[in-house]
Amino acid sequence: MMDRKPDDMSDDDFVRLAQQFIEAMPHALALQMKVESLGDGRSVISMPWAEHLVGDPRTGVIHGGVVSALMDTSCGAAVMAHGIRPRSTATIDLRIDYMRAATPRQRITARAECYHMTRSVAFVRAVALDEDSDNPVASATGAFTVER
Repeated sequence: MMDRKPDDMSDDDFVRLAQQFIEAMPHALALQMKVESLGDGRSVISMPWAEHLVGDPRTGVIHGGVVSALMDTSCGAAVMAHGIRPRSTATIDLRIDYMRAATPRQRITARAECYHMTRSVAFVRAVALDEDSDNPVASATGAFTVER
C-alpha cells in the first residue's frame, strides 16, 4: 500500500490514492470495496451487498469469508496509514469473531485502528457493521508485519 498522506496532499486526494491501490487488488475490486476514510492509523472501508457473494441462498446472508476479506483489507490499510510510514505490511494473524449475520441487502463497513506498533509488528483491531451500527456483525484483532 502507499505511504501515509504527504503534508501537501488533501485528505480527498489521499483517499483517492488509497482507492486506486485497493482497486488494483483483484479481490478488493471484485468485492467493490470503497475507501471511506483513511489516516492517523485508522481506516474505514465499505462494500455493497451483492447476490453473488451470498453464502446462504435461503436467507440472502453474505458469506463470512467476504466479511473476513473486508476486515483484513481495512486492517492492512490502517497499518499503512500509521504515522511511522511503513513501506509494506502483510497479515501475520487475524482473529475474527462473528457476532451475527449481516442483514441482507445492506452495505457492510469495516472500521480498523492500528493501536500499537513495534519495530516489526503492528497490532490492529476492527469491527464490521451493517446499517445497525450499534450491533456489530464481527470484530477482529490482528497482527501485521511492518517493513520500514
